[in-house]
Amino acid sequence: MAYTTIDKPTDYFNTALYTGNYSTNNITSLDFQPDLVWIKKRSAAESHVLTDVVRGTGGNLYSNSTSAEDTGVTTGVTSFNSDGFSLGASAGVNQNNETYIYYAVRHVLQPQVGFMSFLVVGGGASGGRGDGRSGGGGGAGGLRTSYGGTSGAGGAAESDITLAAGTYTITIGAGGAAKSGSDGTGNDGGNSSIAATGLTTITSAGGGKGGYPGSGGDGGSGGGGAHGGGSGGAGTANQGFAGGNGVGESSYNGGGGGGASAAGSNSSTSAGGAGGAGLTLNITGSSVAFAGGGGGGGGGTAGSGGTGGGGAGGNSTGTSGTANTGGGGGGARGTSGAGGTGVVILRLLTSEYSGTTTGSPTVTTDGDYKVLKYTSSGTYVHS
Repeated sequence: MAYTTIDKPTDYFNTALYTGNYSTNNITSLDFQPDLVWIKKRSAAESHVLTDVVRGTGGNLYSNSTSAEDTGVTTGVTSFNSDGFSLGASAGVNQNNETYIYYAVRHVLQPQVGFMSFLVVGGGASGGRGDGRSGGGGGAGGLRTSYGGTSGAGGAAESDITLAAGTYTITIGAGGAAKSGSDGTGNDGGNSSIAATGLTTITSAGGGKGGYPGSGGDGGSGGGGAHGGGSGGAGTANQGFAGGNGVGESSYNGGGGGGASAAGSNSSTSAGGAGGAGLTLNITGSSVAFAGGGGGGGGGTAGSGGTGGGGAGGNSTGTSGTANTGGGGGGARGTSGAGGTGVVILRLLTSEYSGTTTGSPTVTTDGDYKVLKYTSSGTYVHS
């Protein structure tokens, strides 16, 4: 079976035992074509053979030896196939009735030619506000991505966009405005999206508002419930998790808002619930977390914000979600934290990048790729 990592680039790997036959031996059912194979005989002493597509099947390295590369190989790994590899009549890798272990790897850069990877994060919601009875944390904006292995709410990453000539319209969701002056729920975040002719619009929902009184709002990730039994709002499938519940009356603490990779925590009689964690991705070329939930406000100890831009709850003033992460704002007794604005990121090969944009995205280079980060609405025109 092949496995994929959540990091960039995507790796496929397989390891298993096989028995040699000192003839043509096809090792199959890997579900991918390997770029590198390492083989060790288990039933007797023998060199550890490493063959890769760069050197080709005529060149081996021996990982347990200081010997130079062997460039005269004819009967080791003889080909790399669509679902495995083939062996010749070599004692090092295929002696009759001997047992061997192999480790095979395929290394695939993402996206591939003709495709574009994406990250779409909705705007985070603000926390609820209660004078003397703190509100729940705001839910993070929904998160959808095709990059790596995992998307929001623990779902699998989606398929990359198939590139086509035309205009890709980017919309960035606003964060929910802070709540102050009077008791009440927070404000929902706005939706973020990518739209184009022939493309099913990719929309990530804004976060659900923090509760006061009662339940948190539904959204990309759900808002935290208020003290006294208010339930957390629901998240959206494959985008974000639910908010935490508001548990108990005294000391009037709110539940945490949900995040892209974890639900918000319930409050307790002594503390507000923590915001749910966001999801860390390498789509820009470095590890960045997005879509953390806001912490619940507290008459006791306020809840912390979730990694990925979630704002902490407060006894008096909640912390706002970080801009362009989709983080939820913290609940509070005085002024709640505002939600963080959303973000859209596109990634495609530099050789395919047209260079035509509006909305002033930040354009960076990561190896062979261009990365477009939109912090305000705009377009990418592909030609």
